[in-house]
Amino acid sequence: MASAKKKKSTNKTLCNKCDGLCCRYFALPIEDPEDWDDFDDIRWYLNHEGVTVFLEDGDWYINIKNKCKYLGEDNRCQIYDKRPKICRGYKTNDCDKTGADYDYDLHFKNDHQMEEYMKIKFGEDVFDNLDPKKKKRKKKK
Repeated sequence: MASAKKKKSTNKTLCNKCDGLCCRYFALPIEDPEDWDDFDDIRWYLNHEGVTVFLEDGDWYINIKNKCKYLGEDNRCQIYDKRPKICRGYKTNDCDKTGADYDYDLHFKNDHQMEEYMKIKFGEDVFDNLDPKKKKRKKKK
């Protein structure tokens, strides 16, 4: 009984220090990229502010930095009693502030990182055929 009380007290202390990190983004699974077009679509996602893409345990995700509209100035949920199921599923020991760092297999923070990955995956000249000027030069030869 005493350990349950201590755990509840610890959780409350952690919650009082919360800065709402988990309420400032959402991540959704995306289909595994299979070909150049799929990776190019991901490169397009990464052209947008606040977007990253990561691979974790073999699954691909898009991460969108976008604060929940119900996160108050005090970093408390303004609809706590009727918050969505996803929010109710968060536990203090798994929270972004106190939990372990993420262990991504891959993490792309911008389109340039994806371009480098595509060069490794598809060859250094993967983007050469996209430039109309280069196409014309090749035709003239």
